[in-house]
Amino acid sequence: MASNESKGVCLVIGAGDGVGGAIAKAFALDGFETVITRRARNLDQLDGRAEEIRSLGGVVHAKGVDARSEEETVALFADIERDLGPLEVVVFNIGANVRFPIEETTSRVFTKVWEMACFAGFLAAREAAKVMIPRGHGSIFFTGATASLRGREGFAAFAAAKAGLRAVAQSTARELGPKGIHVAHIICDGSIDGVFSRQNIPDLDYRLAEDRVLKPDDIAESYLALHRQKRSAWTHELDLRPWSEAF
Repeated sequence: MASNESKGVCLVIGAGDGVGGAIAKAFALDGFETVITRRARNLDQLDGRAEEIRSLGGVVHAKGVDARSEEETVALFADIERDLGPLEVVVFNIGANVRFPIEETTSRVFTKVWEMACFAGFLAAREAAKVMIPRGHGSIFFTGATASLRGREGFAAFAAAKAGLRAVAQSTARELGPKGIHVAHIICDGSIDGVFSRQNIPDLDYRLAEDRVLKPDDIAESYLALHRQKRSAWTHELDLRPWSEAF
């Protein structure tokens, strides 16, 4: 059931049927007017997620945006502030998880993954800072992964981008924390229930029943809790993993 009182606007960059969609739902049902984005070619899937959230009572807007485009990102923030209201929460949730042996990783692949998972995060953080600094409050959250902390075979591009995003988050937190803005980096360490897992994990139903796989709705609860934290005890980096995950 959605809250009747608007708490401002929450923007989720990189939403769909997985973690981003769950985060959007959590904030929308908590009373935030929520904006979800993906690239325009995936707008049909985004509209479906928006309709689901609306059916539960949330207020949500779906926008086709290429987060790698500086022009489109700047316009997105300007449109939200002008047409919907002040941004209270910005979540950057683009994954870009690809696997290639190093000798098969082209410069195009490496650059594209970096643009999606790192450069786009920088653009989002910069534009969020511009509107939040004058108000002296707000939250900026980045979704990380195991690759944020260590590279694995076949993931040079992904690990480089995610490690770079973590560095952006750290620098942004140190700069904006004293200005009243909560910046956090959330590491999702493990398999996540979604389309990819359902196609690649044969015993997924068993793992879900045993809580051996991250569940998007459970992940989303942590993002909402982070936004509610008092600044005397802000979390900057949060690890989320199933109880069975090795680390």
